[in-house]
Amino acid sequence: MKILVAEPLAPAALELLRAQAGWDIVQADPKTYSSHLADCDALLVRSAVKVTKDVLSQAQKLKVIGRAGVGVDNVDLSAATDAGVLVMNTPGGNAVSVAEHTLALMLSMARSVPQASASTKSGKWEKKKFLGNELRGKTLGVIGLGSIGREVVKRAKPFEMRIAGHDPYISAQSAGDLGIELMSLADLYAASDYITLHLSLTPETERLLDAKAFEQMKGGVRIVNCARGELIDAQALKHAMESGQVAGAALDVFEKEPPGEDPLFSLEPLVATPHIAGSTEEAQEIVGIRIVEQLIEYLKNGVALNAVNMPALTAEQYRALGPYVDLSERLGLFLSHISEGNAHTIRLVYQGRLADGDTEILRNAGLAGILGRSVEYRANVVNAMQLASARGFRVVEQREPGRSQMDSIRIELETEAGKFSAMGAIVLRKPRLLQVEEIACEATLEGNLMYSRNDDVPGVIGYLGTVLGRNGINIANFALGRQDNGPATTDAPLTAISIVETDQPVPDPVVSQILEHKAVKLVRRVAFRPS
Repeated sequence: MKILVAEPLAPAALELLRAQAGWDIVQADPKTYSSHLADCDALLVRSAVKVTKDVLSQAQKLKVIGRAGVGVDNVDLSAATDAGVLVMNTPGGNAVSVAEHTLALMLSMARSVPQASASTKSGKWEKKKFLGNELRGKTLGVIGLGSIGREVVKRAKPFEMRIAGHDPYISAQSAGDLGIELMSLADLYAASDYITLHLSLTPETERLLDAKAFEQMKGGVRIVNCARGELIDAQALKHAMESGQVAGAALDVFEKEPPGEDPLFSLEPLVATPHIAGSTEEAQEIVGIRIVEQLIEYLKNGVALNAVNMPALTAEQYRALGPYVDLSERLGLFLSHISEGNAHTIRLVYQGRLADGDTEILRNAGLAGILGRSVEYRANVVNAMQLASARGFRVVEQREPGRSQMDSIRIELETEAGKFSAMGAIVLRKPRLLQVEEIACEATLEGNLMYSRNDDVPGVIGYLGTVLGRNGINIANFALGRQDNGPATTDAPLTAISIVETDQPVPDPVVSQILEHKAVKLVRRVAFRPS
């Protein structure tokens, strides 16, 4: 067995590798590793090596890629899956390091540590200029309550800070146990003296902190970002700091790295570090040992821990269940967009032949669809259950083999605001939506969808089409459904829903126009990856 270590690894991790009988350990570096690819069985990388389709084509014997760290942006997951190569990472290994750096940046801003140090070193003695503030009694807004966010909370508590949190995918019980007050983003913005980001980058979180967000914040707020540079609109942040709305910002990550001559660097209240939040001796040793342990477990016993690209199925099982795995994930994603409130229970109901088989992969796919929009680690069929458990969800599976002749999956999400559900099946070899919130409505589960809920009164359908048309948005498909459980009255009209597939995403201003109609109660957008 040949193991190629393409980047520096902690000595303890290397010792563990060398202790494996019959294994040939080759140490290389990002410039020379490619010459060893042809006959290697496993490849260990950190972040410098880019594992592309071309790299994979040179490694015909490769079985597994181990990433000593969290992000796998440097690995072409699609190409690795096509090549039959398992990719695994080490989520949570540097959570404490990132959390400690977050607190260090907060303290640096509160006491102007970088500026005071530079001033003193230059020969000045500006005691009055650097009057600071205590963290005690201040409100810390934590956006994203995964493993890193929770570690930040644990460390902020001894400073006697009040903790506000936002994360739709953590139960109120779990948040309460940590002493976190869950809030909407708008309420968190208004209440927080410090705001720290611990989110993954998704289409929804990209530039989450934009000009509109900064306007909603308490005057004099301070921002910390040790997650992804793309979460903040840099130009909007600059304007907010220049106006005084934002009193300070501490950034460890940037949209472009290295950032070069960033306009933000001209602002004195900015603290900047070169993406080092997770770079500690302890973290590097932890992730190095963990990835080696995972590698050994997989190569010796076939157990894939923290896999990010492949379900644990045989080829025959995947051919049978693969379409329903895709269906379940898409139903979960759809449901995560249309639901409201913080979830506490996720229920998956299987009908037809699906109810008689092993549904673990279907359950995890549905959970991955629900969780994928929020968690900082990539949610997939391997890690979805543990992510759901860590966030305090109650996960229930229900089997109804005789209820329907059609093989179908229904996912129900119970939140503090009510119960939301979506059911689907495979129709003509494609995943299709059959029912939403117990209202029959057949629609596609791909492309750009706009879901709306309204009172079942005349004129709404025409209004939707008119608004989309005058904004140059082409409709590809239009599906309708309405309640059929009794007659409507003037005081209590029935509910109707529509699902519109459009050629391009419906922008925020258009959604606002649609919501101007008094009968329209809710509008949500869902974007699916290509089939």
